[in-house]
Amino acid sequence: MTHQPARVGLFGGSFDPPHRGHRVLADVALDTLALDELRWVPAGEPWQKNGRALAPAEHRAAMVALAIDGEPRFRLDPRELQRPGPTYTIDTVRELLAEQPGEALYLVIGQDQYARLHTWHEWRELLGLVTLAVAARDGQAPVPGAPLMNHHHRIEVLPMPRVDVCATVIRERAAAGGDLGALVAPAVAGYIDRHQLYRGLAAH
Repeated sequence: MTHQPARVGLFGGSFDPPHRGHRVLADVALDTLALDELRWVPAGEPWQKNGRALAPAEHRAAMVALAIDGEPRFRLDPRELQRPGPTYTIDTVRELLAEQPGEALYLVIGQDQYARLHTWHEWRELLGLVTLAVAARDGQAPVPGAPLMNHHHRIEVLPMPRVDVCATVIRERAAAGGDLGALVAPAVAGYIDRHQLYRGLAAH
């Protein structure tokens, strides 16, 4: 019997904090792509982020661990938090393929990331190594940026239901000591409260 390669999803982001929108997209990816595993990869130093300081790496990793609890196919992958310098997805993909050759890698991204993926570091090589799994919100087909239209790439569309959750709003509410119950997992809300995360920090 032919051995089928593992189907592994790669879900990166600052996860500052991980919220219900992240979890919905991850669940949709698991089911739509029939993944064996979905790795949540918190970014260490996102090179395209604005100047806002992220919550410390250990807190973001801990919150992801709480957000994914209960789903055995989810896995926290902290490699980008441990890697010095700017965080590039291509480096993580290369490492994963070197560790487990033959894996079928699916890069789970949103429509906004898809539209600007041509600005990513070494994006052409990245497209040759992964299948893009792009969230289609409100039934709208994902639209690539112009450079991707003329560059072959593999894509799977994820039927993403509408989830009105924004990390900026969560940070603002946490800074004011507000209730986060509808926005993040209960365990994540408790963690933010216990550690007083985002208190006194600029939310933007």
